[in-house]
Amino acid sequence: MSSLIKDLKITIKSCKLVQPLETHERRSMFLSNIDQVLNFNVERVHFFDANLDFNIECVADKLEFAFRTLLSSYDFIAGRLNFNTQEKRLEIDCNAAGAVFVVAESELTIAEIGDLEYPNPAFAQLVVKIECMEAEDKPLCAIQVTSFKCGAIAMGTTNNHTTMDGVSFKVFFESLASLVSGKPLGFTPISDRRSFAARSPPRVEFTHPELTQILKDHHQTDQTLIDSTSSNLEFKLYQLSQKDINNLKGKARNQGKEGPWITTFNVVTALVWICKALATTSKDKTDKISMIFYAVDLRSRLQPPLPNSYTGNAVLTAYAKATYDQLENEPFGFIVELLHQGVARLTEEYARSVIDWGELHKGYPKGDIFVSSWLKLGTMEVEFPWGRPKYNGPVVHPNKDIILLTPQMKGKKKECGVNAILALPPRDIPHFETLFHKLLLI
Repeated sequence: MSSLIKDLKITIKSCKLVQPLETHERRSMFLSNIDQVLNFNVERVHFFDANLDFNIECVADKLEFAFRTLLSSYDFIAGRLNFNTQEKRLEIDCNAAGAVFVVAESELTIAEIGDLEYPNPAFAQLVVKIECMEAEDKPLCAIQVTSFKCGAIAMGTTNNHTTMDGVSFKVFFESLASLVSGKPLGFTPISDRRSFAARSPPRVEFTHPELTQILKDHHQTDQTLIDSTSSNLEFKLYQLSQKDINNLKGKARNQGKEGPWITTFNVVTALVWICKALATTSKDKTDKISMIFYAVDLRSRLQPPLPNSYTGNAVLTAYAKATYDQLENEPFGFIVELLHQGVARLTEEYARSVIDWGELHKGYPKGDIFVSSWLKLGTMEVEFPWGRPKYNGPVVHPNKDIILLTPQMKGKKKECGVNAILALPPRDIPHFETLFHKLLLI
């Protein structure tokens, strides 16, 4: 999309560190082996239509007070990441050093910035760039509230992924909205991560082809799940309507077995896996294996299950693998079932084996494609006094290995589809799109 606005004409009105309203005794918080490989920031933007009863000053005051109140319960988010040299692992120093709160304004209207669903790199101007701050005192969380000339508002949130996963963020976001509305928190967050501590001694009871050991001359802080070194890529947004998704489900049933695994996520992921793998591979490598990763929530897979108040990372990467020849020639239903098998593999016993492997080898998942799904997070349903977000989603950065799945804006549509967002080398785009449209045909 060549007409993307690159400069949102942002002026920072205020930038401050905010501390919890109530502080607790300083402590060091254990981070699990799941947390250890997630030392990168997640940036989201939540867009709200104008509300005449809430100008930017009112919104900023309410948000700042609610944020400080929430930090009293989420004390670790006001802390700092620390590498414990004795234990040789990351931990959080819960020192109440504070989080960042920024108020900004744009000279543009929200209509002038264009399609909110399209992955515009300029949306990075709507979030605080934590990674640019001093390493020794780098905050773990930030909120930036930006007003547009039309009265619309963008709330940009940034958090280090070690603090919480998407499900925990949804609860955090709901709690923030409750406090802004003058309601009390419904529960006390559980931040103890020892539910995911390695066993003693560690027991690796499965093979783990999805995991790669960190090089001996690197600290765990140097290598993570996300490789952000991709360059010379072009962002693309592919929209699938509910009709497209229903057609893909029908194709999976007709070309495979009937089963509960024929879900929206599985059929869309199968589609983009096939297209991405085949568009980027030469014909002479059909026997090469492609491995795809996707996150699976462990909360309901543990005995006893984790409560909704658990705040942390309770996800692991499931994987599926196939040769390029299989991706090109096997029935669509076969590929969908491979994705289901990856989820079924992630029992509590398998998850414990992954965690113990991390204790022994200090590694992380490494594959060809990682699918990050925002389809069921539900943050667009969170109600603030000034309304629900008209759209929210991740701030995207070019990475050839990552595919984002986000829900489409509701607008006036009764049924919403799915957006697939990815970055491709320009030479691969024509082949990808040919495969994409071919597979959408019944």
